Amino acid sequence: MPLRAAAVPSEWDQMVPLWLHGRPESTRDVYRPVIQDFKDFVKAKPISRVSLKDLQDYSDTLGTQKPRTVERKLSTVKSLLTFCFKTGMIPFDVGRALRTPKIPDNLTEKILEEDDMLRMIDMEAVPRNQVLLRVLYATGIRAAEAANLTWLNVQPRANGPGQISVLGKGDKIRSIRLSVGTWGALMSLKPSLPQVDTPVFVRDDGRPMSRTHVTTVVSRAARRAGISKHVSAHWMRHGHASHAIDRGAPLSLVRDTLGHSNLKTTSRYIHARPGESSNSYLNV
Repeated sequence: MPLRAAAVPSEWDQMVPLWLHGRPESTRDVYRPVIQDFKDFVKAKPISRVSLKDLQDYSDTLGTQKPRTVERKLSTVKSLLTFCFKTGMIPFDVGRALRTPKIPDNLTEKILEEDDMLRMIDMEAVPRNQVLLRVLYATGIRAAEAANLTWLNVQPRANGPGQISVLGKGDKIRSIRLSVGTWGALMSLKPSLPQVDTPVFVRDDGRPMSRTHVTTVVSRAARRAGISKHVSAHWMRHGHASHAIDRGAPLSLVRDTLGHSNLKTTSRYIHARPGESSNSYLNV
């Protein structure tokens, strides 16, 4: 009986895992369905045969979605094509020719007042959730970073209460010092004999919280506090940055705490809530 030839993996099966390699799981969870959707749209046509017309037609199908969602999806597909070009799999980066929608910066709308943040924390009746809200606001960490936090990442300091270390985007580790109050709140959750990989924030059934679960806790706390906006966990991060800068924190320090790659990203918070403007010098 003749041997059957092994199936040759498609270009999608070869390149997508390579492109996703090393990215945080939370990022891969966002990217995979977008790529699958585009692959289905082009009927699994080989990546090397994807044309600008394919990209434009796919873009047209997204017209009813929010501009920011459209931009994210198109940028995801373009990122894969750029990767394929850089690795030499395709001779031309066809994605570079695709125009993506310009997204207005709506950061201002996502910055709650300090009183709103504190009310969300104070009104949370579940101790674990209250600590979670406090840590998110006090440190500016992302939802995924909070979900992945283990007791190994929580360390006391000789000259202060303690710190947490989180693995952020680009697999970069950053350490963040905590205040006495936040450290004490965090310690209230610590089991008597935690394993090094024991999550700090666990669900009622004992399983680790997911990024989505963290955001659900924040959203419910916002509604409980009478905030009508659709608040996500990332709004706690925005609040941390904006309020710290308002109180005089150096941009470089806020950048390092949030894990931004450059000051340009951090400076958005100054533009969103300027301390003063040139009208202060006019007699009107």
